Order: sequence, then structure tokens, then C-alpha cells
Amino acid sequence: MTAPSGVPADSGLLSPVRAGTPVEAAVSDQAWLQGMLDAEAALVRAQAALGTVPAQAGETITDAARAEHFDIRALALESRETANPVVGLVRALTQQVAAVDPAAAEYVHRGSTSQDILDTATMLITARALRLIRADLARAAGALAALAHEHRDTPMAGRTLALQAVPTTFGLKAAGWRQLLLDADTRLARILEQGLCFSLGGAAGTLAGYLEYARIDGAADSVASGQYLEQLLDAFAEQTGLHRPPLPWHALRTPLADLAAALAFTAGAVGKMALDIQTLSRTEIAEVAEPSRQGRGASSAMPHKRNPVLATMIRSAALQVPVIATGLTQSLASEDERSGGAWHAEWQLLREALRLTGGATHTAVELAEGLTVHPQRMLHNLDLTGSRIVSERITALLAPRLGKDRAKKLLTAASTEAARLGIPLARVLARLPQTSGTFTPEELAAACDPSRYTGAAAALVDRALEQAPPHQPPSRRPALPPEPGRSVAVADPSL
Repeated sequence: MTAPSGVPADSGLLSPVRAGTPVEAAVSDQAWLQGMLDAEAALVRAQAALGTVPAQAGETITDAARAEHFDIRALALESRETANPVVGLVRALTQQVAAVDPAAAEYVHRGSTSQDILDTATMLITARALRLIRADLARAAGALAALAHEHRDTPMAGRTLALQAVPTTFGLKAAGWRQLLLDADTRLARILEQGLCFSLGGAAGTLAGYLEYARIDGAADSVASGQYLEQLLDAFAEQTGLHRPPLPWHALRTPLADLAAALAFTAGAVGKMALDIQTLSRTEIAEVAEPSRQGRGASSAMPHKRNPVLATMIRSAALQVPVIATGLTQSLASEDERSGGAWHAEWQLLREALRLTGGATHTAVELAEGLTVHPQRMLHNLDLTGSRIVSERITALLAPRLGKDRAKKLLTAASTEAARLGIPLARVLARLPQTSGTFTPEELAAACDPSRYTGAAAALVDRALEQAPPHQPPSRRPALPPEPGRSVAVADPSL
């Protein structure tokens, strides 16, 4: 794939986690161009709805605002002269409209400024990307719920600081992964439902250009009364499906900072699952395995290997997005009423954060839905310590007789001796005078059985699965571009 001028496009060669995923298309150059055109079209439709722009002009501009009418590479090169792509796009859109209706061309970008259009486009693109991400979170969470239910009582070694600690269950581990996905979805839902605001501020956040053109176009009385401002904001919200911000936010970058935090959390949430699966897939552990197919996970040098590539790709995104989010957050420190550089630095960072997070969540669906669990291997690994993994339990059982401190010292010594001799902890304990008469052989064997020391794991799984899965409640969606050849006078807020 190449750009129109022959310059190679960003094909994802160095970012396999997002290559070919739905979010990649949703935030492509083509999508971003269409987003800016959607913002321009929504603006003129809002003005037409208030009677300050002829309705026919609104329809003509909307019909012309199609990305396929424009040369993306030419616009990119032209943007070097203005430091943003909107100036060249406005010129090209004006020419496109003028070819059909010269009078309508006068109303392109009327009273607006580049940042209003690009920031509004950013929010439109973000909304579409977040819906894809939330849909994938819901699928992955559903698969993890099924795993948690199936393996509610499947014992495995719990590990802390890389070593076996006490027993747990795989169901509880899967429920934990799911909980993080639910938490991520909650944050993204909040952004979608409250945090995606259109941008309408004009040259320096006063909306002066919009108001001045409205006076010229016959709305002097409503401008003077302040009514026009409220109507314009409401009309633009209706046309875009985005929220009204409390103030113009050219240099008040809360929407981007909140979005960055939510994306970083989401990438980290699926990254936790990926890292655990990487660890549990190790040859020496082998408690789970990624879904396999011909050629997946192949090594260029070692034919015997099948690498955990899905978890690896997810983890790569989880390590990148928080760093990118820092870059987005630092744009909060923007100078004056519009920044020379901080705003411009956001664009590529945000796109990369969206496509990495979207690629990671999309990959997480395949990983969660196809994960193979090996309960027998989990039991095998639980036996590796010869029941030393339940030393905490034996300590608690002996504490009433010996005292907590003496019991702990006894189990420390007994565990060391069992490890030195390579024999089960129960055998060492059975011959200690301190335990004589405390346990029958059967009671001692039961107490040292790791599968019988999983605490409240099963109950915790049950409680976790009672929590509702991710959902996408009805809300206004940003207006999609009209189909080719169809004009839209008013956007349908139910889209």
C-alpha cells in the first residue's frame, strides 16, 4: 500500500499489535481527513439550522465533504507551510464546493479556526475508536468470565515475587483479569458519555468570528442578546453528537488528559493479563497456552518453539501507551490562548495511543477466547515444593498450641529441612516432637494438601461474576459522514 504520491504509508510494520485491526482503519489518515470534513460539514449545518447560512449551502458543503475528493499526501505536504492540515483542507474544500456552487463556497469554515476543526475531528475519531475498544473489552471479559466459572475450583500455585507463595485457583486469576477489563470499560464509558466535547472557540477562545459573521448574516439581535451563542453551541452539539464544553478548550486540555489516562489504564489492564499468560506459558510452568494455528509463534532460528505472540504484542502496547499518555498529559501546560507546539505534539501521540490500545484489546479477545488451560500441570506444579506451599496453614494450625512466633520458627526450620532432604513437608512434621499428638496422619496429610487451601477463592469468583459485564448504554453518537450523493441537512442524533 502506498500513498497517492508513491510515498509508503504507515503500514504497521513495526507495530504488529495494531496491524490490520479495526481501530487502525478508524484512526487512519483517511479517517482523520474525513473527521475534519465532518466537523466542517457539521458546523455549516449548525449555522444553516440557525438561519445564518443558506440551507442549500449547507447541503452543498456536506455533499462535497468526502475524503475521497482530496489528495491526502498533497494536504500533508501543504501543511508544512501552516503547521496544521486544516488550512490547506479549507482551501481545497472551498475549491471543491465552488466548482458546484460558487455562492456556497463563501460559507465554508465561516468564522472558524483550524483548532476548532481539528479538535472536533479528534473527538469524533476518538468516539469511533473507543466504541471499537469497548466492544472488544466486552468480548474479552465474556471469555474471561467463562474461564473463571469453569475453573472456579481449579487449584494452582499463587506466586509472589516470582516464587510460589500459597495456593489459589485459576478461576480467581481469570476473574481478576476480567475485573481489570471491567474497570477499563468504566473509564472509557465515562469518557464517551461525558468527556468528548466539540471545540468551538474561534481564533482565541472568544467565538468572535462566529458572532461577527452571524451579525453580518442577519442575526444581529440574537447575537446581542446572547441567544445566538447558546443556539450555536446547542446546534453544533446536535450535529456532531459531542458534548458542550464548559469553556472553549484550545489551551485547556482536560479532554485529552482524561482520555490519555483512560487509554493508559486500558492498555495496562490487558497488559496484566498478557504478562501473566506469558509467565504461565513458560516451558518450566506450562499451565496455559495461547491459541495456536499454522505458523503462529514460529521462531526464525528455532523450529521447536511456539512463542506466545498474542501476549507479546499486547504487552508491547501496554508498555508504550503509558509513555505516550505522559506526552499527552504534559500538553496541559499550554501557553496563552493557543499553543505553538504543545497542541501540534498531541496529534500523532493520540493516534498512536488509540491504535495501540485498540490493537491490544482486539488481540486480547483472541487470546482470552482461545486460551488453553492445563489443570493437571497446575496440580503438578503445586507438588513441586512437597507441600511447603501450605506452610502458612500449618503455622496457623500450630499457633494455638505453640504460639504464633514459635510456630512460625518451627515451620521455617521444617521447610528448610524438607527442601534440603527433598522430602514432603508432612514427613518432616510427622516426626517432630512439637507436633506429636496434634495431628493424626490423615489430618496432617489433609492439612498439607495444597488443593484444600485455596481460602475464599471460590466465593470471590462467585462474587466477581455477579458484577455486570461491560455494556454500551444508549448515547448520542457523533454524526457519520453521509453516503456519497446524499445530502444531510440535520444529523440524526440516534446514529
